[in-house]
Amino acid sequence: MEASIEHLDPDGLHKNPAYSQAVAVAGPVKTVYVGGQDAVDSEGNLVGKGDLKAQSVRALRNVEAAVIEAGGRLEDVIKWNVFIVEGQPIPLGFEAFREVWPADAQPPAVTVAMVSGLGNPDYLVEIEAIAVIPS
Repeated sequence: MEASIEHLDPDGLHKNPAYSQAVAVAGPVKTVYVGGQDAVDSEGNLVGKGDLKAQSVRALRNVEAAVIEAGGRLEDVIKWNVFIVEGQPIPLGFEAFREVWPADAQPPAVTVAMVSGLGNPDYLVEIEAIAVIPS
């Protein structure tokens, strides 16, 4: 059986080009669970203090690095969980996603939650992901 990944937008649910309502996976695949990524560089230094878009780009690039290490590509991500500190302008995070996500790739399922704070008071966003890499 060959691996298949199907992005679903059922009738009766809102259709949005930025995300899929569900993603179904079948067949032999490698599933990668990427823990929450913050906007830190390889030395642990914060990138983009006070700038949600810059922090979002860096967090997305950190997710991408983890997926590549597992043998995949960013577009293999099928699910994002995004945690944004309350009071931050969500559209800036969306701009970062559009900047990083390949334009021709299917959008993943996405959950965005506003939180009162993250592990470091200077962190404005944390992003975790699930990637499915066909075998």
